[in-house]
This record gives sequence, structure tokens and C-alpha cells, in this order.
Amino acid sequence: MTKTVLIADDEPNILISLEYLMKREGYRVVVAHDGQEACELIEREHPDLVLLDVMMPKKTGFEVCHEIRANETFKAMPIVLLTAKGRDTDVAKGLAMGANDYMTKPFSTKELAQKVRDLLGAQA
Repeated sequence: MTKTVLIADDEPNILISLEYLMKREGYRVVVAHDGQEACELIEREHPDLVLLDVMMPKKTGFEVCHEIRANETFKAMPIVLLTAKGRDTDVAKGLAMGANDYMTKPFSTKELAQKVRDLLGAQA
């Protein structure tokens, strides 16, 4: 069965490129344009993995990550935070909120695709 990846980012160009990359990798893709929409889509779609921008309107990626981890249904869902904020404190905060991994923009699409494969493979 095809795995579903939710991509949440408020930057249209990043959404388009990540959607293209994930579809090329064979995943079904759902996109959210802000943190609130991400939470709603996670509840409705139950994606297999979430790619989550940290700096978004309505709810930050940190807040979305925290909400996902607080919900028993989604506790095991892999989350990769994507952000331009690469300071050690930001990385530590993301991991403390329950993210499985953290990638700083700009990132290698090849590296991201491999991370997604690894996380989804570990889930099977």
C-alpha cells in the first residue's frame, strides 16, 4: 500500500518542490499551508510521515509536533522538522518536542528522500 506523506510549509515554492520530490519517490502527498491546517489534515488523513516547517502561521511546527505527540493515535508517526533555524537550541527544542529528525534549509533533496525512506522503512 502506498505511504502518505504530509508536507506542511507556508512557502509555496518549497511546498511545490517537496511535493514533486515525494511523489517522484512514490508517495501519496497531502499538503498544508499552515500549522492549523496541518493538524486538521493529520486528524483526517492519518499520514504515515510528516514533513513540518517550523516557522508557519497560525501554529508553529513546534506546536504541531507537540500536539501530534500528545495524541495517542499519532505518537509513533515519524516527524521531520524542516527549518532555516539551525541553531543547536532550535534543534534540541524540536527533538524535545518529539520530532524524529531535523533538517536545516537549504537541505539536500537526496538526503531528505533517504531520511523519509529510512523512517518509513523503520515503521513497516
